[in-house]
Amino acid sequence: MTTTVYVARKILTMNPSQPEATHVAIRDGRILAVGPEEAMAGLGEVILDERFSEQIILPGFVEGHSHALEGAMWEHLYLGYFPRRDPDGNDWPGIRTITAMQQQLRDHAGMLSPGEPLVAWGFDPVYFEGERLDRRSLDVAVADRPLVIVHASLHVMTVNSRMLQLAGLDRHADVEGVKVGGDGKPNGELQEMAAMHAVFEALGMNLFEAVGTPRALRRYARVARNAGVTTITDLYNPMTDEGISALREVTSEDDYPVRLVPAMSGMAWTLEEGIERLQNCCEMGNDKLHFGPVKLMTDGSIQGYTARLKWPHYHDGQPNGIWNAPPETLCEMVEAYHQAGIQLHIHTNGDEAVELMLDALENALTLWPRSDHRHTLQHCQIIDHAQLRRAAAQGVCLNMFANHLFYWGDIHRLHTLGHERCQRLEPLASARRLGIPVAMHSDAPVTPLGPLFTAWCAVMRETASGKVLGEQERISVEDALEMITLGAAYTLRLDHLVGSLEIGKYADMTVLDQSPLDCEPGDLKEIGVLATILGGRVHVTE
Repeated sequence: MTTTVYVARKILTMNPSQPEATHVAIRDGRILAVGPEEAMAGLGEVILDERFSEQIILPGFVEGHSHALEGAMWEHLYLGYFPRRDPDGNDWPGIRTITAMQQQLRDHAGMLSPGEPLVAWGFDPVYFEGERLDRRSLDVAVADRPLVIVHASLHVMTVNSRMLQLAGLDRHADVEGVKVGGDGKPNGELQEMAAMHAVFEALGMNLFEAVGTPRALRRYARVARNAGVTTITDLYNPMTDEGISALREVTSEDDYPVRLVPAMSGMAWTLEEGIERLQNCCEMGNDKLHFGPVKLMTDGSIQGYTARLKWPHYHDGQPNGIWNAPPETLCEMVEAYHQAGIQLHIHTNGDEAVELMLDALENALTLWPRSDHRHTLQHCQIIDHAQLRRAAAQGVCLNMFANHLFYWGDIHRLHTLGHERCQRLEPLASARRLGIPVAMHSDAPVTPLGPLFTAWCAVMRETASGKVLGEQERISVEDALEMITLGAAYTLRLDHLVGSLEIGKYADMTVLDQSPLDCEPGDLKEIGVLATILGGRVHVTE
């Protein structure tokens, strides 16, 4: 059997018993030995690979909350405020004015067939002063075909009059999530899943099911590889039969560069169907495909004003957000999946949603105690300190959306949350002090996938304008690296396989051009990813 030994200037192992090394030996896709050169003695005949001898090797990054939509949304027009790069390496400029957005829509419509729907994404109305985007603004740009703009949060969309008519929503102003204008008629803004589903049904397509194609999954993997990620989630997978087949197909390919953890959308199935489907899927995985968790969606997004906040609710007086299911239904789902022995990943943006789910988890754990459940609250952006203590007592994991500090920190400070709550926005340091297992994430495609940028956000806590929010919640570079490797792996129940470089684990690594521990913390996001190694196979970034 062939043994390959990789040599690096420094290897940061994330193994507390041996934090650094210079050599790592790989056999059959797993780590055989880690340490200095002399630790490689006695391994028999080896192939010495010195191509990374001047670089830094870390465990492959683990992205514990993102979506395969990152590989699907680029089929449509990007209208985000911030510049982005797509999976094919094309740069998209940010859209800074409504006028510019309208022109982009006109230009794109001109390339489509007559009557063909136009779908765009990434728009974020909180960055634009004045009137909130509505159907009239869209009708000025495109009126001859259905037009759908999915907001950056993925929790809200705005559609034109033609789309409202096609979906029959122009006659249903009393449906929750269908916003109305001063004339009492639907204004084109649709909030949360129930209202948006009506649009997808009318179009005969659902963006959230677009992840079930091999093309989308392969593009998603390319994005992950270029960011240094070797284990990634799809944290809201509908788990259709076609989607499961696509997952199995791509992960069985020798050159597929990531391990994939899909979390089944609990809202897409009845409790009985969901539990049975997920339990059956657990037998269909492979080394690159790890079924197991279920995802529940409680509330929406803070910047979209659809998250559920405790009193005094939104800083600027906007009405409280929307539950994606009645609270009693959400609690029933928690109890049922917990009783079935399934790990829960629960979207909780607002602190009222956190409170509801902590209550539900406490009740479920009282009825059916489990010592190592690893139920994980996702986002929990303004979880308060009493809630943090409850989470610690219940053994709950937290996966925080650190990128939010940069992309929406200024908006939260000035509009949605105000000063005090922004000091605890993504309270990573407080969670760490309480011994809570913590990861952090990008929520791609909501923000770009890039663990080193996420680490920079958590360490520096700077907004897009350069203002520091919550200096006491800054964490060290060492802690940030742990949260994007071993910490994230723990929340996925994969820390015995990935997240650190130790004997017996998958030989999954990331190659960097400099050490995160040696550069200035403010330069973390500038570190280059040169390659990833998955199961001993090298994948060069593009």
